[in-house]
Amino acid sequence: MNQVLYLSRADVDATNVTMRQLLDALFDAFAAKGRGEVEMPPKPGIHPAPDAFIHAMPAYIPSLKSAGLKWVAGFPENYRRDLPYITGLLILNDVETGLPLAIMDCTWVTGMRTGAATGVAAKFLARPESETVGILACGVQGRTNLTALAELFPLTRVHAYDVNKKTQDDYVREVGKKHGVEAVGVDHPREAVEGMDLVVTSGPILRIPHATIQAGWMKEGAFASLVDFDSYWAPAAMKEVDKFVTDDIPQLEHYREVGYFQDLPPIYGGLGELAAGLKPGRENPAERTMTCNLGLAMDDMATAPLIYQRALERGIGTWLEL
Repeated sequence: MNQVLYLSRADVDATNVTMRQLLDALFDAFAAKGRGEVEMPPKPGIHPAPDAFIHAMPAYIPSLKSAGLKWVAGFPENYRRDLPYITGLLILNDVETGLPLAIMDCTWVTGMRTGAATGVAAKFLARPESETVGILACGVQGRTNLTALAELFPLTRVHAYDVNKKTQDDYVREVGKKHGVEAVGVDHPREAVEGMDLVVTSGPILRIPHATIQAGWMKEGAFASLVDFDSYWAPAAMKEVDKFVTDDIPQLEHYREVGYFQDLPPIYGGLGELAAGLKPGRENPAERTMTCNLGLAMDDMATAPLIYQRALERGIGTWLEL
């Protein structure tokens, strides 16, 4: 009888896959993508509520022998119900038979692989001596993006801003201790951008941006990661950058067609092109650089085999008959 391994959110957490492992896996996956070795159609989706989405995200990475699909939802009003913004399931398939190997909760996967994708972009686009980070929105992505950056850069100080003061205060206490940095809660978004080497905006994804960040705030030589698409950024602020990169140009163009990204700077290239050495990343210390990673099925399929293998090794999860 064929079986599939079910991994709950707690099971996925218990595998203890590290951010360093995810960074290594995503470096390899993006390089493969740059070489044209990844099969990943643009993700289709449905939108049951304003600014909410449910997306189907399939991908196949031959070099990692990984194939599958993530069915993921993002509902920005879930906090009113004491529910997470992101929920969903991931299915990992056997590349030789097509049979499902595992079904796992995707909450941890989505949070961590998104932070790792920022790390991959920062490796090529940020100054290696970057020490200060501004985090705008102190939720899951504010944490995982900082974790990835802390693996790659000699961080000393974090400026954190959130519209919810308690969320901001909790974040400051947590990340200062976890990462051994000076963590400071700030009263205005400008204080989390101005003078920072690295900037991450990680609020809800909005079709109509609130465009809080203005031209003149981002310092020379800084790097920014737009986890929330362009929701936080005024067009004039984005157009100050010297290089604007995205993780997948066809998907960004698809989002433009359905109403997002109506006023962007020219796209310098895809992150896979940088990882594969087809285009240079940062070329001088003064460049302002920016990535807008849309979140790729490839990221999930680079992560899922790590979790599955660790679960097998540790006897984690529940076997179900197909």
